[in-house]
This record gives sequence, C-alpha cells and structure tokens, in this order.
Amino acid sequence: MKFEHLVEINDLSNPTMAIITREQLWRGLVLKAEAPKLFVDYIDECTITERNEVSMTRSLRYGDLLITDQVSFVHHAHVHYDVPAQSDIARSSLRMSIEEPSPSALFVRFEYDNGQTNQANSEDEMYETYRREAYKEADIDTIRIIRELADAGRLDSLPS
Repeated sequence: MKFEHLVEINDLSNPTMAIITREQLWRGLVLKAEAPKLFVDYIDECTITERNEVSMTRSLRYGDLLITDQVSFVHHAHVHYDVPAQSDIARSSLRMSIEEPSPSALFVRFEYDNGQTNQANSEDEMYETYRREAYKEADIDTIRIIRELADAGRLDSLPS
C-alpha cells in the first residue's frame, strides 16, 4: 500500500490562528523522531542506539514488541522513517515532507509505503481503508501536538 496525504499547518485565511514558522515545524518533526512518547502514548520505551548529524537508529518497545527503525533527516525538508523487515513485521516507510507553496503557507505531506502491492480482495481493501484513516488521524494529531508545543514556546529553544 502506498498512501499519501497533506496536512495544512497555517491557515492564512484565519487571522486568529497563530502562525508556526518553518523552523518550529521542523523542530517539531525532529522531536517526534527523538521523543516519540510525546506523540504516541502507547510507546513504552524509545532508545536511540546510533546517531549522527543526518540520521539515527532507534528501538521502540510496545509491550513485548520491539521494533528497530532508521530515521534520516534532510534539514528543513523532510524526515524519513525506514522500518526494515523484522520478525513478523514487513518492511515499511514514512516520509514527512515540509511544503511551502508561498511564504508561511506550510503543509506537511505524509507518504506511507508498506511494501505491499495491490490488494487481493475486498476484505484487504477494507482493512487498508481503515489503516489509511488511522494514519490520517494520527498525522493530524501529530500536527496538533506540534502546534501546542509551538504555542507553549517549547519549540523555540530546541536545536535544529
């Protein structure tokens, strides 16, 4: 399944909504990779096992399930999560790309790829539809949390 959608960050037609800068948005997306428990409350533990300027390897524990992934960063452009096949988990990836078609008109494009090809039957398609909707809701929630962190000034002092 390949799936993508766009989430608007700044509604420039709404003067009551605070504007988030590209830098704040970037810091929020990086923070999601570095401290995912702030964004996903059912993660029990996240350990960063390797790190350099452009990537890191993490281990995420969900109860008895342990998942290792690689996260790469292209500064102010995108964060890419790559989950290699492991145990009963198929290879998958997520790319969160910042788009700015005009000044301050920020969007994040979420692109998912679970490595699967076309669905075999209608039951699979129903499951994939549910999965796509769950991804959308989680991504909207990610942006909500980033907005809350920005409003509280918590994204202003983080390194970028």
